[in-house]
Order: sequence, then C-alpha cells, then structure tokens
Amino acid sequence: MRQRIFAWALARFSQGYEQFVAPYKQRLFAELRGTVVELGPGTGVNLRYLDREAVRWIGVDPNPFMRPYLLREAERLGMAVDCRVGSAYALPMEDASVDAVIGTLVLCSIGDRQRALREVLRVLKPGGRFVFIEHVAAPRGSRLRRVQRLVAPLWRPLVDGCNPCCETAVELEHAGFAAVEYEAMVAPLPVVSPQIVGVASKSG
Repeated sequence: MRQRIFAWALARFSQGYEQFVAPYKQRLFAELRGTVVELGPGTGVNLRYLDREAVRWIGVDPNPFMRPYLLREAERLGMAVDCRVGSAYALPMEDASVDAVIGTLVLCSIGDRQRALREVLRVLKPGGRFVFIEHVAAPRGSRLRRVQRLVAPLWRPLVDGCNPCCETAVELEHAGFAAVEYEAMVAPLPVVSPQIVGVASKSG
C-alpha cells in the first residue's frame, strides 16, 4: 500500500520541482546515446529529455505501481521502453553492456549505496557514464543539517525510504569511477534542497 500511495503522490505533486530542474536535465541528458539504464525511473519524468531515436531505454524500479504512470508517459512521447521490476543491487544486465546509467533522486532511498554503485560500474561499458541529480546532506553544523537529522526517522517511511542525510557526493567520489564531476544547486524543496548534478565516468 505504501508503494502504491507513493507512486500516486509522485505522479501528481512533482510538477514544481520538475519545472525547476528541467534546464539541468536537458543539459545532462542531451548527448546520451545507445543503451541507457535508469535506476528507479518512477513515473517516467526523465523520458522527455531523451532522444527516442538514439536511445534504447531500460528502467529498473522496485516499485511495480510506478509502471502504469511510466507507460502512459512513454505512450504520450511515442517512445519504446523496457520496464523491469528489480533492484539496484542486482541489475538485470550483463557486464559492460550499457552506455549510460541515469539516477535522479534515487540513491537516497538505497540503503547500501556503495553496493549499488558497484553494480552501476559493472554494467557500464568502458568509458560509460553515470549521470545523476541527487540531494545531499546540508553542511555539518548548519541549521538545515540539524533539521535533516531530526526529521529523518519520520521522513524515510513517508518518502519511500529516502534518507535526507546522505553524503552522496563523497560516496560517488569513493565508488571507483575514473572521474566524478558535479555542481551544487539549491532546489525548491523542504529538507532536501541541497542537491548535486553531474557525471561519473568509468575508465575507458
């Protein structure tokens, strides 16, 4: 029931954030080509930024109730999609078979992020890229950081396991990518406004 409610809420109440983040996504996804895997694609909000003629898109999501919303969006765009129920811990792809992996506001809900990032590296081809937009913990000692820690026990069950205190940038830098480049932004969201947008590249 929790997964069903979260899928319904995400489909209806994410428009404001999507308007804010659209320029970042347009720039981040513009040059993606080949086989692209998206972690936790949710309702399919990222599909509109992809070149449907150049991308073979595969989505892996543990929440099966997202699928109807995603398929409606794909139909609206006239885009062929391959939706799979699965986990970031065991991506249903062969080694070195994927050109790019997308993750937007998804690592926060994965308990063992290093394990998931190892899976991303496993499926990426040499030179492949992990493109991401993720929220991060506010600076230590800041008022927002204290708020994040205070609300985390309630926030997680309400927002599909999301942990507002993730040190995602640090984890990406230590995951084994050849290069990690990102910029910070402040999103119009409560609790999880500090975010990073960037690219992590696998060695060629």
